[in-house]
Amino acid sequence: MSQLSFLCIATYFKGEAFLRTCKELGNTVYLLTYEKLRDSPWPFESIDETFYLPAQSNSSENLDRMIQGLAHVMRSRKIDRVIALDDFDVEKGALIREVFRVPGMGQTTSRYFRDKLAMRLRAQKAGIRIPRFSPLFHDESITDYLRTTDSPWVIKPRTEASATGIRKVHSLEEAWQVIHSLGDLRHNYLIEEFKPGRVYHVDALSVDSKSVFTRASQYLATPMEVAHGGGIFRTMVLPFDSPETTALRSINDQVMAAFGMRHSASHSEYIRCDHDGELYFLETASRVGGAHIAEMVEAASGINLWREWARLETALALDQPYQLPEEQHNYAGLIVSLARQQWPDQSLFADPEIWWRINKEYHVGLIVQSAEQARVLHLLDDYMQRIYTEFHASAPVPERPTN
Repeated sequence: MSQLSFLCIATYFKGEAFLRTCKELGNTVYLLTYEKLRDSPWPFESIDETFYLPAQSNSSENLDRMIQGLAHVMRSRKIDRVIALDDFDVEKGALIREVFRVPGMGQTTSRYFRDKLAMRLRAQKAGIRIPRFSPLFHDESITDYLRTTDSPWVIKPRTEASATGIRKVHSLEEAWQVIHSLGDLRHNYLIEEFKPGRVYHVDALSVDSKSVFTRASQYLATPMEVAHGGGIFRTMVLPFDSPETTALRSINDQVMAAFGMRHSASHSEYIRCDHDGELYFLETASRVGGAHIAEMVEAASGINLWREWARLETALALDQPYQLPEEQHNYAGLIVSLARQQWPDQSLFADPEIWWRINKEYHVGLIVQSAEQARVLHLLDDYMQRIYTEFHASAPVPERPTN
């Protein structure tokens, strides 16, 4: 007999390990996904029933249709927990919990993990460093902001993920041109100072408002640099006992506490700004990191974030203790690029440290694992040069993220 019934929302194809683990633990698993993903290779053997939305969006019309459909579903099916597996589904999950009074993160708290303006205001109130920013509501306030801060700035959507929709501007006039071009949608954006620096991500699991697992990593090429400059995405796990790792753990704990994180996976980004050497908060999300970061974390630690997220959600719902498996302490690095070839010949990379290879059309990607960080960095540098020569392609920034 099933212990619990989980409604898992994924309008992008991801979270297969979560779904499988959830089922392995004896739960009933429902999947709510996007109609166009009907034929994606979901682990249907682990899914009891699948429901489909006609659109991915969080428009009022789509959300109303979702609630109405679930109201009919719940006449004959019980739902104990709602899990949003992607950034774009956090709002859907919060709304479902509010309407049907399902335990978990509600709409107010979910804003801190979805809305970049809410994140910045909350971090500011908690005394956490953030780049200076402004909403795009009040004309005079925007002009005052532009006159009292340093260019360049970035104008970014409040609810998109990764580098999608970000515009970099260098003058007051250019900023206003972009703001005016947004028309009636400008309230869905913000503007903030762009400060060069080293960008990091912290991937964590929280239980009862405490981090039980964290891995700190540094982007060697940030998502924005890759999206806007046509580069190759690279990231690498930091030394476990370095001052930088300690500082990142500390600020991440501050952010999770300030934002009201109780239990979930999270993916957060920070920058060590060149101009003052200080660590600043950039953004966070109550989900497992995308772009194959989860696989890199597993290569380094032995911890599958998707699987452990399912385990901790089940344990907490049953009021049972959650125990993290024993961690490994390897180093790992990830490199991914668009490729000119439909199926690039990745056998050209044959080092024994290779832990994972991407299997996706027009992409080349690898994860390397080693006991030595220097070896990981050497391989990532070598592979970058070889990928540029043999495979690399670039494309315009997509209107929506692809993973």
